[in-house]
Amino acid sequence: MISSTPPVVPAGRMGRSEQPVFELAGNVELRPWRQDDVEVIVDACLDPDIQQWNRPGRDVSLEDAQERIARWHERWKSEQSAIWAIARPRERPMGLIGWGDIDLKGGSAEILYWLLPVGRGGGVMVDATVRLSRWAMDELGLHRLRLTHSVANPASCRVATRAGFALEGTMRSALLHADGWHDEHLHARIRGDEWPDASRGGRSPA
Repeated sequence: MISSTPPVVPAGRMGRSEQPVFELAGNVELRPWRQDDVEVIVDACLDPDIQQWNRPGRDVSLEDAQERIARWHERWKSEQSAIWAIARPRERPMGLIGWGDIDLKGGSAEILYWLLPVGRGGGVMVDATVRLSRWAMDELGLHRLRLTHSVANPASCRVATRAGFALEGTMRSALLHADGWHDEHLHARIRGDEWPDASRGGRSPA
């Protein structure tokens, strides 16, 4: 049976275009990962907080990191995911952010991110989340964006709230971490939700 429901985003809209670069406040940009960023991937996999909350894998070699970056570029072209480095111009990345589980036909995606210690505490992840959410909805055309995190990770809960992702509920025993199964908060925003106001604690870039 052929579905009569048209895709929310036509196939090819993302993959046939170049991955954009975005400028944020504080001389920070979101850019595609490069092969000379491989050491950052290795460092991230050694960071205990990133290991705890993001499960990036252990014993990641430079060759593994090269393959991972190449895979991210291929997944952009195949419209499966969209991953950016968070960095200042001409500096090594301080973090990662992007969209996984992209479903153009259904109009949804889930955000993922991490920051190395050098990037934490300055609000950059809120800015990056808002900017990529604007791109995903206003430019790519998605309808619903998800953000999930362990209930034991209040930092991610603050990012979600400040970036305008409403808390929809708790998914019980939803994700296996190194220390066992964790309940997960589910946050989301849909097209038409109000964007965060800088006066209320969010820092939405123009």
